[in-house]
Amino acid sequence: MSRILTITTLISLLTITVLTTPATSSTDSFVFGGCSQLKYTPGSPYESNVNLLLTSLVSSAAFTTYNNFTIKSPTPQDTLYGLFQCRGDLSNGDCASCVARAVSQLGTLCPDSSGGALQLEGCFVKYDNTTFLGVEDKTEVLHKCGPLIGFDSDELNRRDVVLGYLGTSDGSYKPFRVGGSGDVSSVAQCVQDLSASECQDCLSEAIGRLKTVCGPAVWGDLYLAKCYVRFSKAGAPSNGGNGNDNNGNDEVEKTLAILIGLIAAVALLVVFLSFLRKVCERERGCK
Repeated sequence: MSRILTITTLISLLTITVLTTPATSSTDSFVFGGCSQLKYTPGSPYESNVNLLLTSLVSSAAFTTYNNFTIKSPTPQDTLYGLFQCRGDLSNGDCASCVARAVSQLGTLCPDSSGGALQLEGCFVKYDNTTFLGVEDKTEVLHKCGPLIGFDSDELNRRDVVLGYLGTSDGSYKPFRVGGSGDVSSVAQCVQDLSASECQDCLSEAIGRLKTVCGPAVWGDLYLAKCYVRFSKAGAPSNGGNGNDNNGNDEVEKTLAILIGLIAAVALLVVFLSFLRKVCERERGCK
């Protein structure tokens, strides 16, 4: 009976935890993610390396907004590379919170995968057993565009001025950049394992593609593998999948419904087992 009481207590605690979990903040909103098709064997040295790497990323995020790690192994294929980067305007506390959530989501998104990457609104996390650190990569991962504003030359000029500012280098290394002109604002960032010239090259490529794919839109986001560029007009509709709180809340509500259903099922099972135990004791046929 004490075991049954323990299970019931755990169910109660789980219910409280689930119902009091706050909704996902915009910093933690999902942008994109992907996983390696290769899988590792649970309990293998590679799994230990993955756990060590992800733990290191979360711990390091409390002190800096970017870091990379290499977990070496006697077996080359078990050597692991990883990094995290937070948006340049985040505090250490917000960065640590974002990276912890990203790592948690990676575990759900990419179970037993030898590599994975996840971009949230405020941070980016990636790991793989093939080195990507310091490697320039201008592969397009995602682009999204808002409603068209027509061919308003003033709006387009302001957008081009803002994006041109982001793409201009003054010779210093600035992986995180923000700009604005009138009611148009923008932000851009490179992953900091790139050199200054590689960062500049990546941003120039992203800006050119963004202007092409989004045209005269009120907002636009374009993510390459190692950098991104975003712009928006004040008062424009929210950037679709890059911070849609309604979608986030819907997902939370769905998750709560599933968990509450599971809790109810477990509770019924506990009641049934308790009843069965009592019947067995009366019949003196069960130990």
